[in-house]
Amino acid sequence: MDTTLTPARTLPPLLVMAWRDPVVDTLGFDPRSTYVERFWLPLLGPTSTWLLRRLASEFDDQPDGFSIDAADCARSIGIGNRGGQNGPFHRSIERCIRFGVARQEDHGIIAVRTKIPPLNRQQARRLPRHLAGQHRRWQDDQLSRNTHPANDAHATRLARSLLDVGASRVEVEEQLRRWNFDAAAANRAIASACEPAPGQRGRL
Repeated sequence: MDTTLTPARTLPPLLVMAWRDPVVDTLGFDPRSTYVERFWLPLLGPTSTWLLRRLASEFDDQPDGFSIDAADCARSIGIGNRGGQNGPFHRSIERCIRFGVARQEDHGIIAVRTKIPPLNRQQARRLPRHLAGQHRRWQDDQLSRNTHPANDAHATRLARSLLDVGASRVEVEEQLRRWNFDAAAANRAIASACEPAPGQRGRL
């Protein structure tokens, strides 16, 4: 009888790059934030959420990207490398891709968001009832904060920062609306952000 042991299937290194998105990078949430843990975890599942947190720690030291030992990464989030490329580690990556927090690039590279966007309406409807209620209250709180004049100035600063990194007016308005600034506040912010600075007006 052949007693040769079959080698354990191992995972190849994981090549990770930062997914640059000027809108989400400005206004999104750190993967280790309470928002992600409370509202994204029920959709992504614990393994994918822990993977994002693990990769966020790597981005702290290597913000543009890195190669990581996938087997070591899998063990560090408690799942090991069982199943090889058909196992839970790669399924967690596929789930991140499915929910738009990662994407597959050429040459086996995975682009991963360093900031996670707020849930859209369709995603929020998939939350358990008590969390959906909490998310609505969070949105209401954001809306109430954005009705104060000081928040108009805050919206203007956000709009200006997005325009400065190349976002279009449409993208800026969509992101401000996503963060519960109403249409009027978003339009005021964009108009203010597009005005020349006082010292530049005389040179126009």
